[in-house]
Amino acid sequence: MWKVPGFQIGHATNEAGHTGCTVFLCPPGTVGGVDVRGPAPGSRETVLLAPDKAVTTINAVLLTGGSAFGLAAADGVMNFLAERGIGHPTPVRPIPIVTAAVVYDLFMNGGRVLPDAAMGYAACRAASDEPTVQGNVGAGAGVTVGKWGGFAGIMKGGFGLASVELGELAVGAAAVVNSVGDVVSADGTVLAGARAPDGGWLVEGDPFRRFPERPPANLGTNTTLVVVLTNARLDKVAANRLAQRAHDGMAMAIRPAHTTHDGDTAFALAAGPVMAPFDLVANAAVEMVAEAIRNGVRYAATVGEVVGLRDED
Repeated sequence: MWKVPGFQIGHATNEAGHTGCTVFLCPPGTVGGVDVRGPAPGSRETVLLAPDKAVTTINAVLLTGGSAFGLAAADGVMNFLAERGIGHPTPVRPIPIVTAAVVYDLFMNGGRVLPDAAMGYAACRAASDEPTVQGNVGAGAGVTVGKWGGFAGIMKGGFGLASVELGELAVGAAAVVNSVGDVVSADGTVLAGARAPDGGWLVEGDPFRRFPERPPANLGTNTTLVVVLTNARLDKVAANRLAQRAHDGMAMAIRPAHTTHDGDTAFALAAGPVMAPFDLVANAAVEMVAEAIRNGVRYAATVGEVVGLRDED
């Protein structure tokens, strides 16, 4: 069972349009960090998470489909929090601190269905401190993996979770897997990715996954998003370092990661009283990120001709 004390995760999914959004509601005093490694990201309010910025706490993180259009869903999260008086104090009213990042999932519906403020609000209302659903849900509804070899052999990506308890310390990760690369297991074998026309994996004949010899995915249409959550006590510098380390887990589970075609982004959220060595928190986070990414494809269901691992024999 996934659980990190204090945090809630909620999804809103348009099943017919294969898109959606996923929100992470933070307990009071949550410290956030972010690290953007992919050169093609879409995001909102990530700069304020930098250690030198004056705002010290964060209220929510939103992961959403719809590419940059989907950032509108953050308005719904803002409204949900504002109704409850949650936000950074100002002389007039609290301002909710909501940061967001997007995935490009327009292929599944031709860009006709996009997450909006109503969907962001619905995700907040659905939020739970014991989330269980994985796969084609929320921001993972319309994502795909293995596009480095062209679109003919791609597979379904999805939303995944993983967590671990080390005494009082809890470290969890959530991932929306929309990678140009293949998702691999711990031994490096492909779990889901570019399939060869005659069966097997495309990488078996091309171990370096060379884009130029096959039609590459379009620039900016791939991104894996990760959120690390912990009840460890961290400051903003440590939270940003934790977000940096989260990318180690991404590189372990996706081959290749951080390419020209990806907008890979990792958030880190820390809220709790537990004093723990930073490297213990970070090492656990790396493993949980890798496992959350793998779970994102393990639970992904087939959509049309895009095969999901959940439905494979």
